[in-house]
Amino acid sequence: MKRSQFLKSLGAAVALPASLPLVGSAQRLASGLPQRSNCVLIPSETPGPFPLDLTDNEFFFRQDIREDREGVRLRQRVRIVGADNCEPMANVRVNIWHCDRDGNYSGYAAMGSEGLTYCRGYQMTDANGECEFVTIFPGWYPGRVTHVHFQVFVSSQYSVVSQWTWPHEDAVAAVNANLELYPAGPDPLSPSQDGVFVDGFDLQLADLAWDEDSQEYVSLYEATVEGAGTSGVGYQEMQNATVFQVGQNFPNPVSTATEIPLELKQAGEVFWALWSAEGQCVHFADLGTLPAGQHAIAVDFEALGLPAASYLYRVEVETGGRRYTDVKRMTLAK
Repeated sequence: MKRSQFLKSLGAAVALPASLPLVGSAQRLASGLPQRSNCVLIPSETPGPFPLDLTDNEFFFRQDIREDREGVRLRQRVRIVGADNCEPMANVRVNIWHCDRDGNYSGYAAMGSEGLTYCRGYQMTDANGECEFVTIFPGWYPGRVTHVHFQVFVSSQYSVVSQWTWPHEDAVAAVNANLELYPAGPDPLSPSQDGVFVDGFDLQLADLAWDEDSQEYVSLYEATVEGAGTSGVGYQEMQNATVFQVGQNFPNPVSTATEIPLELKQAGEVFWALWSAEGQCVHFADLGTLPAGQHAIAVDFEALGLPAASYLYRVEVETGGRRYTDVKRMTLAK
């Protein structure tokens, strides 16, 4: 199974995957952060520096997007909820990208970064509508406050683009005060002076707290997008439903073994694979041609010898000369 085929399916999966747990004081910090979106749609903003849709570049499916960039470590959580019912958007794809501490974006000849890929990546949300990135706190550049660009792919037919920032008088100022890591010093603008946020930014403020145990900042940003919870359905999802349906594995979280429910509406050749959150295929199996009906894919984690973590599982069905795919998320907790 090719990694690029797996990644292209991430933008269209609609599922109820398991949560990826936080541990230690990062859990206490994130759980104590208030929700800001209040089920009000996030304002759309300029996409800013491209590439925007990172799907075609399989390298960007990763949690740690720092590469060689220096700066204050930031563990960024993003939570997506649906405006219709205030329920979490599970298993939607979230792209983020931002500048480094010096205000430069990767991938631009004018900035001397053509061919570079730092501070860009995407992940899938869990059952709580959350995903997590490890990065550095971004710097600033003339005319713009410190900010992060993001895009949410709710389904294969709908996505939203916007940006977030942090409270500047407290949060941003505290980070920029580290002149050894941020030689440009404090951000000279406030969000109200930035042309992007001049029309208001109450819904575009992320929370920020210092985690003494892990020596990093932990941030949570919540955005509300169109839709009702996990109901976003596009053309690809409707096509899958005519051929097969993949259920959430049970039990989940899993400690040793679990099963993935699979219903085939027609006979087809079935493949399945397990992927780490960093984009590595850790297991692949060809199950051969299966008849229409109910099936269960057995997953023996003891035999696989994998560490406790969150994994994505992808089921692919080939029938009638076409391939159909679905992706969900499970958690291995030993």
